[in-house]
Amino acid sequence: GRRGYSSAGAAEFLHRSIVPTMHYQRSLPRLPVPKLEDTIMRYLNAQKPLLNDEQFRKTEELAHAFEKGIGKELHEQLVAQDNQNKHTSYITGPWFDMYLKAREPVVLNFNAFMSFNPDPKAEYNDQLTRATNMTVSAIRFMKTFRAGYLEPEVFHLNPEKSDTEIFKKIIRFVPSSVSWFGAYMVNAYPLDMSQYFRLFNSTRLPKLEKDELYTDEKAKHLLVLRHGNFYVFDVLDRDGNMLKPSEIQAHLKYILSDNSPAPAFPLGYLSSENRDTWASLRKTLLDNGNEAALQKVDSALFCLSLDDFPIKDFVHLSHTMLHGDGANRWYDKSFNLIITKDGTAGINFEHSWGDGVAVLRFQNEVFKDSTKSPAISPQSQPASVDSSTAVQKLDFKLNDALKAGITKAKQKFDATVESLSVNMIQFQGGGKDFLKQKKVSPDAVAQLAFQMAFLRQYDQTVATYESCSTAAFKHGRTETIRPASVHTKKCSQAFVKELAKHSTEELQQLVVECSKYHGRLTKEAAMGQGFDRHLFGLRYLALSKGLALPDFYQDQAYAQLNHNIISTSTLVSPAVQLGGFGPVVSDGFGLGYQVHDDWIGCNVSSYPARNGEQFLQCIYKSLEDIFNVLNGKKIGS
Repeated sequence: GRRGYSSAGAAEFLHRSIVPTMHYQRSLPRLPVPKLEDTIMRYLNAQKPLLNDEQFRKTEELAHAFEKGIGKELHEQLVAQDNQNKHTSYITGPWFDMYLKAREPVVLNFNAFMSFNPDPKAEYNDQLTRATNMTVSAIRFMKTFRAGYLEPEVFHLNPEKSDTEIFKKIIRFVPSSVSWFGAYMVNAYPLDMSQYFRLFNSTRLPKLEKDELYTDEKAKHLLVLRHGNFYVFDVLDRDGNMLKPSEIQAHLKYILSDNSPAPAFPLGYLSSENRDTWASLRKTLLDNGNEAALQKVDSALFCLSLDDFPIKDFVHLSHTMLHGDGANRWYDKSFNLIITKDGTAGINFEHSWGDGVAVLRFQNEVFKDSTKSPAISPQSQPASVDSSTAVQKLDFKLNDALKAGITKAKQKFDATVESLSVNMIQFQGGGKDFLKQKKVSPDAVAQLAFQMAFLRQYDQTVATYESCSTAAFKHGRTETIRPASVHTKKCSQAFVKELAKHSTEELQQLVVECSKYHGRLTKEAAMGQGFDRHLFGLRYLALSKGLALPDFYQDQAYAQLNHNIISTSTLVSPAVQLGGFGPVVSDGFGLGYQVHDDWIGCNVSSYPARNGEQFLQCIYKSLEDIFNVLNGKKIGS
């Protein structure tokens, strides 16, 4: 009974938190700028497994010279600048800039996807039913967030104490300026929520040299894509109340039964272009009388993409959610909610505005609400409203330059997608439960398996990236964990090349070493004590001051460390079936993975320079070997 009901009787809110959504935001701790000597030491530790002795000596020399010279000056300037800007974090400006100045297409290079689990009630996976229910839940999320009713995002280390009604009733009276400390006392860590507002009514606008993020919270309409056609209709009335679910259902049914042909020149492809190319084409679009239509696209609540085919298997699912056909997506929107013919749903999100944590919270809430409190049932009748006047099909005026631009964008898109492979495995030999019982970190074991696999397949240790959220800090984004270490290298060598030389106990010991070290790196990264963002911030500062790029950054080894051949990211959630992203370099792997209670899933993307299928087979073998060793079994090569 706590949910607000409109006159239509439909719940307008997901819930009403007694602690206001942004209660902790003011008192969040600030992201620390690490000590320069710590950063240099961590950097050299990450370089060690990637270089031979001579290369390492050279890199070490450059690093120490940097630490004593220009690096020291830059670091002092960074700290001074950070002290002048206590409302934010030192990484915010540079990080937005990095994303927004990048000129590569957002699709495959930056956008990631997470697909929803199916609705547990099979008949609710009908496309119209699920599209209606998820749209309504998404609007409820937006309204709940904007009203300040959304539960604050908190990481509970001891939920029995902090995730309780009594704690919430006390903490809501603690002033915002100190509320964080109250949570900290009971081992709860409130997380930064500054990105959330950009989920809705937002888009990334292509501009020459540097894109812009645009948000218009006054807009009340939804953008729907089907067959590459663009439709809009209002989902909020002028008082901000949500339309009745049966009316939303009626409008979506109208769109799903519209038999307009697919456009000869689908506009969606433009959002898959190189950003400068797209920026000049957008200017042409505006000059050609499309300003009102583009404004509708840019300001829409979000983009709902309705695909006209069912999903065949997990590989097809990954391709559909990661890139789709290019015509039925608008990759610049902060997210596209994609729903296929068989009701399979997923989210493809643009990455400059925010990180996985905000999108995941949105996804969890939408999944929970749409499955536990669905707005309509498969038997519900759509409202008898005149959808033909409520729904507007956007019409774009295209001249020859635009038609040529779209054709070229489509060719480029098709060629890139054609060269992308996606593969996956499910390792059923165990998961989190077994690993915890053996007192090793599940994430460390997964990362060790990746290192072992790459060594087996390519006989080398390469730059590896694992993303870690720093949302425990005000305006935190992410920090890098560097999973390739001297420990994983030594352990991988033993398993892959020197099995005969080691007893099972010795191999166990090597795995435990890796687990301890990885645990330390993870803790450091989460506390803002990695080295990647700090070095990035110093480099950004040097360039923004017009200084010559310090020698340290011109080191071949620095470039190689930042050419992340194995790029990894993990998440586990009851709402998410799987997640993934493209490789970040042409000779790399994009590796999304999930360690479940009793199985491990890996989803890998690659281009022709690498064989993802073989990589996964090597990962499987590595996991098998590690699990057997932890079980005290002898393993064969």
